[in-house]
Amino acid sequence: MASLLYLLVILAIQGKSFAQSIAPLQTTEHPTERETVILSYKYDSQARSLHWYRQYPGSRPEFLLLVYESNSLLHAEPPFPRMNASVNKVEKHVHLEISSAAVTDSALYYCALESTNYERAHSLV
Repeated sequence: MASLLYLLVILAIQGKSFAQSIAPLQTTEHPTERETVILSYKYDSQARSLHWYRQYPGSRPEFLLLVYESNSLLHAEPPFPRMNASVNKVEKHVHLEISSAAVTDSALYYCALESTNYERAHSLV
């Protein structure tokens, strides 16, 4: 029988101060082992890419992967083989899929948005 994983808590990292935001659709998940878990965020601006991180208690966040709005992926080196991501540009949702969930997946998961709106730096010559 699959034992219950302890709480997977997901938090949002807010974007810069020009009215963009990203927030989880659900703040907690209660999966069982070997189940597929999908963590989802909603964002409200144009995204160049969305970055996924995982943080274990007492450790620094570790980069998992990033997904572009075109749905192309860039995995961490070495990659995390049970993790995949996708973007729904119409609904402005981003999803992290963890297949065959295990107790070792219990952590905080963060999603950060990289906007297409860049502040331009000006220099005087």
